[in-house]
Amino acid sequence: MTPPRAAGPSAPMMSARNADPYRAFRFRVEIDGLTVAGFTEVSGVDSKIQPEEYREGGRNDVVHVFAGKADPSRLVFKRGLTDSKELWLWYAQALAGSIQRKSGAVTLVDDSGGESFRWEFQNAFPVKWSGPELRAEQSTIAIETFEIVHEGIRRGP
Repeated sequence: MTPPRAAGPSAPMMSARNADPYRAFRFRVEIDGLTVAGFTEVSGVDSKIQPEEYREGGRNDVVHVFAGKADPSRLVFKRGLTDSKELWLWYAQALAGSIQRKSGAVTLVDDSGGESFRWEFQNAFPVKWSGPELRAEQSTIAIETFEIVHEGIRRGP
Protein backbone atom coordinates (compact mmCIF):
# COMPACT_ATOMS: atom_id res chain seq x y z
CA MET A 1 0.00 0.00 0.00
CA THR A 2 1.43 3.36 -0.98
CA PRO A 3 1.25 6.31 1.42
CA PRO A 4 -0.82 9.35 0.41
CA ARG A 5 1.04 11.92 -1.70
CA ALA A 6 1.87 15.22 -0.12
CA ALA A 7 0.61 18.30 -1.93
CA GLY A 8 3.53 19.91 -3.65
CA PRO A 9 4.31 21.92 -6.74
CA SER A 10 3.41 19.01 -9.04
CA ALA A 11 0.06 18.28 -7.35
CA PRO A 12 -2.84 20.41 -8.61
CA MET A 13 -4.40 22.54 -5.91
CA MET A 14 -8.07 23.40 -5.89
CA SER A 15 -8.57 27.13 -5.70
CA ALA A 16 -10.85 28.56 -3.04
CA ARG A 17 -13.18 29.85 -5.78
CA ASN A 18 -13.68 26.38 -7.24
CA ALA A 19 -14.45 24.92 -3.83
CA ASP A 20 -17.14 27.46 -2.96
CA PRO A 21 -20.64 27.02 -4.38
CA TYR A 22 -21.97 29.76 -6.64
CA ARG A 23 -24.45 32.22 -5.23
CA ALA A 24 -27.95 32.09 -6.72
CA PHE A 25 -28.91 35.72 -6.20
CA ARG A 26 -26.81 37.24 -9.01
CA PHE A 27 -28.23 36.47 -12.42
CA ARG A 28 -29.35 38.05 -15.69
CA VAL A 29 -32.09 37.19 -18.15
CA GLU A 30 -31.61 37.85 -21.85
CA ILE A 31 -34.27 37.53 -24.52
CA ASP A 32 -33.17 37.93 -28.14
CA GLY A 33 -29.83 39.35 -27.01
CA LEU A 34 -31.30 42.08 -24.77
CA THR A 35 -30.96 42.02 -20.99
CA VAL A 36 -34.54 42.23 -19.74
CA ALA A 37 -35.32 43.95 -16.44
CA GLY A 38 -34.19 42.98 -12.95
CA PHE A 39 -35.85 39.73 -12.01
CA THR A 40 -36.10 38.69 -8.39
CA GLU A 41 -36.62 35.02 -9.17
CA VAL A 42 -36.25 32.56 -12.04
CA SER A 43 -37.51 28.99 -11.82
CA GLY A 44 -37.93 26.12 -14.25
CA VAL A 45 -34.30 25.97 -15.38
CA ASP A 46 -34.48 22.22 -15.77
CA SER A 47 -35.18 19.40 -18.17
CA LYS A 48 -36.01 15.77 -17.67
CA ILE A 49 -36.15 12.64 -19.78
CA GLN A 50 -39.45 10.78 -19.63
CA PRO A 51 -38.79 7.07 -19.01
CA GLU A 52 -40.89 4.65 -21.07
CA GLU A 53 -41.68 1.22 -19.70
CA TYR A 54 -42.09 -1.92 -21.78
CA ARG A 55 -43.48 -5.09 -20.23
CA GLU A 56 -42.37 -8.17 -22.08
CA GLY A 57 -44.99 -10.89 -22.53
CA GLY A 58 -44.39 -13.95 -20.38
CA ARG A 59 -41.96 -12.11 -18.06
CA ASN A 60 -43.71 -10.87 -14.96
CA ASP A 61 -40.49 -10.18 -13.05
CA VAL A 62 -38.93 -7.63 -15.45
CA VAL A 63 -39.97 -4.22 -16.72
CA HIS A 64 -37.70 -2.80 -19.41
CA VAL A 65 -37.17 0.95 -19.12
CA PHE A 66 -36.08 3.05 -22.12
CA ALA A 67 -35.27 6.73 -22.47
CA GLY A 68 -38.20 8.65 -23.92
CA LYS A 69 -38.50 12.25 -25.02
CA ALA A 70 -36.93 15.20 -23.25
CA ASP A 71 -39.45 17.31 -21.37
CA PRO A 72 -38.31 20.88 -20.59
CA SER A 73 -40.13 22.79 -17.87
CA ARG A 74 -41.73 26.18 -18.30
CA LEU A 75 -39.52 29.10 -17.33
CA VAL A 76 -41.10 31.37 -14.72
CA PHE A 77 -39.73 34.88 -14.18
CA LYS A 78 -40.71 37.12 -11.27
CA ARG A 79 -39.83 40.77 -10.96
CA GLY A 80 -40.90 43.96 -9.30
CA LEU A 81 -43.51 45.79 -11.35
CA THR A 82 -41.86 48.57 -13.39
CA ASP A 83 -42.71 50.89 -16.28
CA SER A 84 -40.98 48.48 -18.71
CA LYS A 85 -43.55 47.13 -21.18
CA GLU A 86 -41.47 44.82 -23.42
CA LEU A 87 -42.56 41.56 -21.79
CA TRP A 88 -46.18 42.66 -21.50
CA LEU A 89 -46.25 43.60 -25.21
CA TRP A 90 -44.76 40.21 -26.15
CA TYR A 91 -47.47 38.49 -24.09
CA ALA A 92 -50.22 40.73 -25.52
CA GLN A 93 -49.16 39.77 -29.07
CA ALA A 94 -49.37 36.08 -28.16
CA LEU A 95 -52.78 36.69 -26.57
CA ALA A 96 -53.94 38.25 -29.84
CA GLY A 97 -52.76 35.16 -31.75
CA SER A 98 -49.49 36.55 -33.09
CA ILE A 99 -46.89 34.18 -31.66
CA GLN A 100 -43.36 35.57 -31.86
CA ARG A 101 -40.82 32.94 -30.86
CA LYS A 102 -37.66 34.23 -29.22
CA SER A 103 -34.53 32.65 -27.80
CA GLY A 104 -32.64 33.73 -24.74
CA ALA A 105 -30.57 32.79 -21.74
CA VAL A 106 -30.43 32.81 -17.96
CA THR A 107 -26.91 33.66 -16.82
CA LEU A 108 -25.47 33.16 -13.34
CA VAL A 109 -23.03 35.95 -12.51
CA ASP A 110 -19.99 35.63 -10.23
CA ASP A 111 -18.82 38.13 -7.59
CA SER A 112 -16.78 40.12 -10.12
CA GLY A 113 -19.73 40.47 -12.54
CA GLY A 114 -18.45 37.84 -14.96
CA GLU A 115 -20.51 35.01 -16.40
CA SER A 116 -20.26 31.75 -14.42
CA PHE A 117 -22.96 29.61 -16.02
CA ARG A 118 -25.35 30.13 -18.90
CA TRP A 119 -28.51 28.21 -19.72
CA GLU A 120 -29.90 28.94 -23.19
CA PHE A 121 -33.49 28.35 -24.27
CA GLN A 122 -34.77 28.27 -27.84
CA ASN A 123 -37.99 29.21 -29.66
CA ALA A 124 -39.84 30.48 -26.60
CA PHE A 125 -43.12 32.33 -26.35
CA PRO A 126 -45.16 33.60 -23.40
CA VAL A 127 -48.10 31.59 -22.08
CA LYS A 128 -48.96 33.29 -18.80
CA TRP A 129 -48.70 36.66 -17.11
CA SER A 130 -49.79 37.36 -13.52
CA GLY A 131 -50.08 40.78 -11.98
CA PRO A 132 -49.17 41.59 -8.39
CA GLU A 133 -51.19 40.70 -5.32
CA LEU A 134 -52.37 44.01 -3.94
CA ARG A 135 -52.85 44.24 -0.17
CA ALA A 136 -53.37 47.48 1.71
CA GLU A 137 -52.08 46.04 4.99
CA GLN A 138 -48.62 45.16 3.60
CA SER A 139 -45.81 47.35 2.34
CA THR A 140 -44.21 44.83 -0.03
CA ILE A 141 -43.04 45.31 -3.60
CA ALA A 142 -45.58 44.63 -6.35
CA ILE A 143 -44.38 41.47 -8.14
CA GLU A 144 -45.45 40.37 -11.61
CA THR A 145 -44.92 36.85 -12.94
CA PHE A 146 -44.15 35.97 -16.54
CA GLU A 147 -44.15 32.37 -17.81
CA ILE A 148 -42.79 31.06 -21.10
CA VAL A 149 -42.61 27.71 -22.88
CA HIS A 150 -39.65 26.75 -25.03
CA GLU A 151 -38.33 23.95 -27.19
CA GLY A 152 -35.39 23.05 -25.02
CA ILE A 153 -32.74 24.31 -22.67
CA ARG A 154 -29.03 23.63 -22.83
CA ARG A 155 -26.01 24.71 -20.92
CA GLY A 156 -24.12 27.26 -22.94
CA PRO A 157 -20.40 27.88 -23.21
